[in-house]
Amino acid sequence: MKMPRGAYGIIEKLENHGYEAYIVGGCVRDMLLGREPEDWDITTSARPQEVKSLFRRTVDTGIEHGTVTVLVGDESYEVTTYRMDGVYEDHRHPKEVIFTPSLEEDLKRRDFTINAMAYSERTGLVDIFDGQRDLEQGIIRCVGEPGQRFGEDALRMLRGIRFAGQLLFTIEENTLNAIRELAPTLVNISAERIRVELTKLLVSDGADRIRLAYETGLSQYFLPEFDAMMTCEQNNPHHCYSVGEHTIRVVQEVNRLVRELGVNGTVSGKQRIALAFAALLHDAAKPVCRTTDEKGIDHFHGHDVRGEEMAGEILRRLKFDNDTRSLVKTLVRFHDARYGNSITYVGKENDGISPDEMDRMGETEDGTYIAYSSSGKRAMRRLMNKAGRKKMPLLFLLQRADILAQSSYKKEEKLTVLKAGERCYREICEAEEAVTLGELAITGGDLIAEKGYQSGPAIGEELKRLLELVMDDPSKNTREQLLAEVEHVTS
Repeated sequence: MKMPRGAYGIIEKLENHGYEAYIVGGCVRDMLLGREPEDWDITTSARPQEVKSLFRRTVDTGIEHGTVTVLVGDESYEVTTYRMDGVYEDHRHPKEVIFTPSLEEDLKRRDFTINAMAYSERTGLVDIFDGQRDLEQGIIRCVGEPGQRFGEDALRMLRGIRFAGQLLFTIEENTLNAIRELAPTLVNISAERIRVELTKLLVSDGADRIRLAYETGLSQYFLPEFDAMMTCEQNNPHHCYSVGEHTIRVVQEVNRLVRELGVNGTVSGKQRIALAFAALLHDAAKPVCRTTDEKGIDHFHGHDVRGEEMAGEILRRLKFDNDTRSLVKTLVRFHDARYGNSITYVGKENDGISPDEMDRMGETEDGTYIAYSSSGKRAMRRLMNKAGRKKMPLLFLLQRADILAQSSYKKEEKLTVLKAGERCYREICEAEEAVTLGELAITGGDLIAEKGYQSGPAIGEELKRLLELVMDDPSKNTREQLLAEVEHVTS
């Protein structure tokens, strides 16, 4: 296994001064899996002050727990003394940290076997708990007694599910049973730490492992809304899964589309996280909005509006930043938008639709066509105004994932309508048609200078009225025509 030059140099220097030193934990696991490690952690028999004495550039990042960061060029490496943890009193932190000269004692305190391996070029792989075998068999297994490991740090239960998702592994039976038993202790863990693990799970290839959080009773302590979704059936021709199972599939479809389509390669890491949580929460309000008609068909009227509120509350509870909350709320609010009734099936070709009135878009398997009219573009401009021009590609991606996770009922029609909507959006962008006040050809200053307006709310109201006119007819977005409209209104 080849480690970075900086890590190799640190280990070599420690060994040359009589200490043991190894890379340890996740970097060893990732190297055995053929992955590029994100971090390189080093464990050593040297005490923190001894580490500091050997290296010129160090930072005391966690010296009370034995950790010193060693700087090598532009890189940094955490070097931690072998340690044993004292008694855990709060399912989060040990009462004390005890340094030990034994690598085995240090590895015993780690969470899972796949994270409890160490390596140095001098010694080779140290694998006391058969972590390499578990890697080969795709198993998440606790080091030692699972109840003890989870009792020490309750977050390890969610970490186990997250690793199962990231690595597409299964969780060993005793480890899974311990999660079920100790799930209530997750209440001791901060929202920030839970958010980190949940985010990593949701953007992983195995995001469907979130189902394990529900099945073990874990999710009720950080996302009870998800539990309600898992038990909410959808007796509706558009759906073939419960709200929860549909949601899991939408999350998976979003991740797949981000990988395959990538919104033309423009999805940032932060947007990807927002998309994953929008997928998770887009139907969060369905359990509270569910009604059943006289035919036994379920309806979920208003779940988009209520869902926006719930998404904001949930993300605030998980301590998300304002920008992410805002984007997720927008995507949830408009995930069901279908651009009005003006983008619809128009039947077979030459079925009484004038080419001057309608723009046909694509052909479905049964030979019917999709089309949109000028009213379709008006509806799209208004959606862009409410949702935001730059957010539309993300919204389209979420809508596509939502459709793909539904039943086969009218699925092809829905996808063709979505395709027409995407084309409609592109045409509006290419024509640079105004959908916000800032894109109008005049400003409040023009109203003051040219039309005698006084500073105040009347200016904003007039600009909004003009924007409505422009969204109906983009050709009016010229300085001359808009000023003429103001003159007409105020005369």
